Amino acid sequence: MNKAIFLDKDGTLIPDIPYNVDPDKITLTGHCIEGLRILAATGYKLFLVSNQSGIARGYFSEAQLLWAIKRLYELFEAEDIRLDAFYYCPHHPQGTADGYNINCDCRKPMPGMLQSAAMEHQLDLGRCWMIGDILNDVEAGNRAGCNSILIDNGNETEWLEGPYRQPEFSCSNINEAATYIYNYNLSDVGLEQR
Repeated sequence: MNKAIFLDKDGTLIPDIPYNVDPDKITLTGHCIEGLRILAATGYKLFLVSNQSGIARGYFSEAQLLWAIKRLYELFEAEDIRLDAFYYCPHHPQGTADGYNINCDCRKPMPGMLQSAAMEHQLDLGRCWMIGDILNDVEAGNRAGCNSILIDNGNETEWLEGPYRQPEFSCSNINEAATYIYNYNLSDVGLEQR
């Protein structure tokens, strides 16, 4: 079974520009490249999991989103980092686009995208991590059986409590999250060797 890092897209991996699918406006946030390299070198597969309610709301099409996804693969490739897959939820119960305006199990905080990735890529969710900038990301990870890290950069505004909404760790960027995961794994190896 493989291990993976699930990354939220907007506000975690790239700057949060609401409903943006313009490839020219997609850049990686600062303080993430070294962390992504550490995680990949430590044997983690890298997956993006993103709510994309702009499709359900009629703001952009799935075809337009695919251009943004292509840009993300290019950004990873330019840094010599492998992005293993991108999962997105196009739904929102208050959307206007027929077929997309539904309740689903893939929209975070539900764990459907992570569970789909686990089935398709033979992932051991107990060895996986979810990294995101709001507590809905944390909840999705915890519901899936992963450890979760909150990138506390000011994007969480509601701070709603719940049984799945406590992160394992909070930090300000992906590099710090990667260092935490790396050290966490070292401590686990040390315990196993005792």
